[in-house]
Amino acid sequence: MTKPRAGILSMQRIYNYGSFLQAFGLKSILESLGCDVQFVDYEPGKCLVTSPSSKKGVARKAEKALEVFRYDAPLRDKLAFIRYKRSYAQRFYPMLGVTEEPNLDPDIDILVIGSDEVFNCVQDNANVGFTPALFGTGSRAGRKVTYAASFGNTTLDKLDRYGKREEVAGYLKRLDAVSARDANTGAIVELLTGEAPTFNLDPVLAYDYFGECGLIPAEVDEDRYMIAYGYSGRLTAEECAAVRAYADQRGLKVLNIGGVQGVCDRFVDCTPFEVLAYFKHAEAVVTDTFHGTIFSTISHTPFASFVRSSGYGNSEKLTDLLSRLGLTSRAATGAGELAATLDALVDWAATDAVVRTGREAARAYLKKEVSVCIRS
Repeated sequence: MTKPRAGILSMQRIYNYGSFLQAFGLKSILESLGCDVQFVDYEPGKCLVTSPSSKKGVARKAEKALEVFRYDAPLRDKLAFIRYKRSYAQRFYPMLGVTEEPNLDPDIDILVIGSDEVFNCVQDNANVGFTPALFGTGSRAGRKVTYAASFGNTTLDKLDRYGKREEVAGYLKRLDAVSARDANTGAIVELLTGEAPTFNLDPVLAYDYFGECGLIPAEVDEDRYMIAYGYSGRLTAEECAAVRAYADQRGLKVLNIGGVQGVCDRFVDCTPFEVLAYFKHAEAVVTDTFHGTIFSTISHTPFASFVRSSGYGNSEKLTDLLSRLGLTSRAATGAGELAATLDALVDWAATDAVVRTGREAARAYLKKEVSVCIRS
């Protein structure tokens, strides 16, 4: 029997470990369900929110890489970060089967939109913008569904402010099935379509990386360290000082992964699979990102997630994630809470039970959608 042809429409070209690992995870699950999987690209739309610095493509990536010189971090690590960014596509795209040429409208049986912030359509990012393609519009796929899709920081208020409520509602109603990642997305979908979506785990949780992926190294070339994981310059001076104090008191090095911070003994340039190995062997993790929180969770590594309501707000998605995993005690709202948060015990067994149930639900949802696609 011919394998069902599945296309994943996601953020697979974003230079980010979380984007890579969620894409690889979803691809792996679909392949285990018998699908022939490829990644689908989209043409960015015009940004609804713009700024003088809005650029796209290579220009935006270069601008983001050079931003690192504004941050308080060792020069050697800034240069290492730039080398990492410059080589990202050449090194890591082939691991996903992604080529330089965009794959805009392949002949596929089912289009799976997600995971990641595929519906975050009100943002200042010219590599995404507002584009109907990210809602499946224009695809020739016989069936169009989402998996753990997220509106990110886009809220219903923002859709109203930019006059996009009805347009987005129309796109959502034309989908054959909707799976959401978080409460904000679920609320928007239900209000705009009248139907509650299915909730599913992010693919980095849904795919059993440490149980099924044979690409994660057993060891790393470092001992006695903690990780500061996040976008460059995201940790404040007070947070950096708290990280340094915590590390010094325990004789730990501070490794930066994903970006450079003002507290750093070494910036680690590694593959996405090596990232998980570094998390697994770390003694502690400090992050303020969604996927940094997930990497820590699946690694069973003590962590603290800084929850922010101002600037690049992460409060909504991190609070939702930690609540679903039963890990609200890992949230830190200030540098003063860091040590106590990292040292608090974690009931990993309870969290593992939640993840196991979520994995079963993820496979059941995707298996059902693939089977419908085969029958039709």
